[in-house]
Amino acid sequence: MNILSRFSLEGKVAIVTGGKQGIGKAIALAFAEAGADVAICSRRLTDGKLEGTADEIRRLGRRPLAVQADVSRKADVDNLVQRVMDEFGDIDILVNNAGIYVEVPTIRLSEEDWDMVQSIDLKGAFLCAQAAGRIMMKQKRGNIINISSVVGLRPQVNPGGYDVAKAGLIMLSNSMAVELAHYNIRVNTIASGYIRTEINDYIFKDDPEHLKAIESATAMGRIGEPIEIAMVALFLASDASSFVTGCTINADGGFLWQSPLRAYQKV
Repeated sequence: MNILSRFSLEGKVAIVTGGKQGIGKAIALAFAEAGADVAICSRRLTDGKLEGTADEIRRLGRRPLAVQADVSRKADVDNLVQRVMDEFGDIDILVNNAGIYVEVPTIRLSEEDWDMVQSIDLKGAFLCAQAAGRIMMKQKRGNIINISSVVGLRPQVNPGGYDVAKAGLIMLSNSMAVELAHYNIRVNTIASGYIRTEINDYIFKDDPEHLKAIESATAMGRIGEPIEIAMVALFLASDASSFVTGCTINADGGFLWQSPLRAYQKV
């Protein structure tokens, strides 16, 4: 057997939520390059980025599907899954990547922002996993990957409810891994560290002191790149990880085990 063939996604169909940019885009393109047809979704289509990512998937020789969907809305999620089934007739892989972040101390977090973060980052993953999981149960096979964060494992400064949602996402993965193993469905989590994405632009461009603090609190002394998360996702999506379920992989450059990131800003 060719060992590298175990990493192939040839003939697979994947859904990547939040796939227009950042980690989601990197995962979608990696999956396409590995042979999968890929459906991507985003809450907004006005900036053209979702279609742009779809075009890149197409140039890799795979079939894309771009769908506008707010994962916090069940009707949108059901429509997304139905669109994928209509287009491809199958769902092999779901990556719950869609998420938002509000940087504010928990004590000052508004009820509206709390609800928004929990709805998109945690409820959205639940709705997508539930809808796609029902299809996978009928197929007796499937793979769900939830993109969490190391802040779901260790408290950070000004988390804005993001840490709570990401911690919940890890437990959601573990619960579903146990429930769905009988159906040959694997569920795993990637706990991402600080990655160079659009959501973190405010750090990289406007707050060099914060960036320096993050780098010094990371054992490898740097932040990560989206492709480095995508490669972990490819491992988990492929047969190379066929005996892995209910697992959380920390892709964080050693951030979790390095000295804690000190607050440079008072509550």
